[in-house]
Amino acid sequence: MLILSSPSGAGKTTIARRLLELDPDIAMSVSATTRPMRPGEVDGKDYHFVDRPTFDAMVEANEFYEWAEVFGNCYGTPKAHIRAKLKQGQDTLFDIDWQGTQQLYQKAEADVVRVFILPPSIEELRRRLTGRGTDSEDVISARMARAQAEISHWDGYDYVVVNHDVDDCYTQIAQILAAERLKRARQTGLIGFVRELTRA
Repeated sequence: MLILSSPSGAGKTTIARRLLELDPDIAMSVSATTRPMRPGEVDGKDYHFVDRPTFDAMVEANEFYEWAEVFGNCYGTPKAHIRAKLKQGQDTLFDIDWQGTQQLYQKAEADVVRVFILPPSIEELRRRLTGRGTDSEDVISARMARAQAEISHWDGYDYVVVNHDVDDCYTQIAQILAAERLKRARQTGLIGFVRELTRA
């Protein structure tokens, strides 16, 4: 379970999309959300778009690994989706904030790898958010304020990568994923394989 977190605009969504495009052994965790669908988004692919009463019912039924309310909208990771992926032996990618990361780590510590992506500077972060052209100045100001709070949690992650250049940042995160897959505890079938090698 590979978690990518960053302040909005620092590059996690771009990196996540590239990982999914280039690595057939990882699939995206699709969160449920109460926020409106944006142009080009697809229900069930980008998010599971639900209304607030449905989301609240899912919380009551303990159907989320983690959930949080951000800027008046709720986001949550449905357990059933992740469990199905893990049973198939497929890695799962998470694009969640530090609060969600804490919740997920508490419930599935051994299976979780946490990566925090930092922007090269606060000025560059504002430039990227403004360049999107999707948010009002008030929303951008709120995101900038939230970015300061999110950045303060960098030390709760296993790895920290500064996104000076998106290609370099992707390469570093792909290397982290490759190394984590090679950990002894994550290599299924290794015990049997080694027994075969050591038979007299």
